[in-house]
Amino acid sequence: MTYDYDRVASFINSFGKDDEGLLGEIYEKAVSEKIPVIRRETREFLKVLITEKKPMHVLEIGTAVGYSSLYMSNYLPEKAHITTIELDKARAEEAKENIKRLEKSDRITVLTGDASEVLKTLKKGFDFIFIDAAKAQYINYYEEVIKIINDGGMILSDNVLQEGEILESHYLVAKRNRTIHDRMREYLYRIKNDDRMETAIIPIGDGVALSCMK
Repeated sequence: MTYDYDRVASFINSFGKDDEGLLGEIYEKAVSEKIPVIRRETREFLKVLITEKKPMHVLEIGTAVGYSSLYMSNYLPEKAHITTIELDKARAEEAKENIKRLEKSDRITVLTGDASEVLKTLKKGFDFIFIDAAKAQYINYYEEVIKIINDGGMILSDNVLQEGEILESHYLVAKRNRTIHDRMREYLYRIKNDDRMETAIIPIGDGVALSCMK
């Protein structure tokens, strides 16, 4: 039997609850404006991971308007802190405003800049890292992320299946997407063959890779 993953996602999402209040408004506004936000089925998986892991120091690469950080903050230990990095200045400012509106400024810090450079300024000490940024850049973040995550920490990389394009050969992908395709394949190969971690690639949402540092 061949699964229709859109139908599967719709079925899974039918059991979930929509965000309430301001958080729900932030999500719906982002969707209406076509701003990338985590898919509903993926956020449920993320919720279970952080509820079980209980990380105290979380790093997010790819803030957008702050939705994922705000969502995660609802399931983290009370004194946990999230650091999130956003390249786009306008989106970073919108994220800061959303965080302020939900009174989470003491728990979430937004850093504005190119993550490849910002990561170099951070010190080791993160228990959980969520990567949800430009897919072609994942491979460029890789070694810097390894330097700052604690032993036993988790890395969750989102959108690794590129809506199925990752399955295709280089020449069957549109030219404008080939760099992303090739770099994501390189990233998946690296994390699956790195002896420092154990990684599972899971077809949830647009695909996630869950890596656990040894």
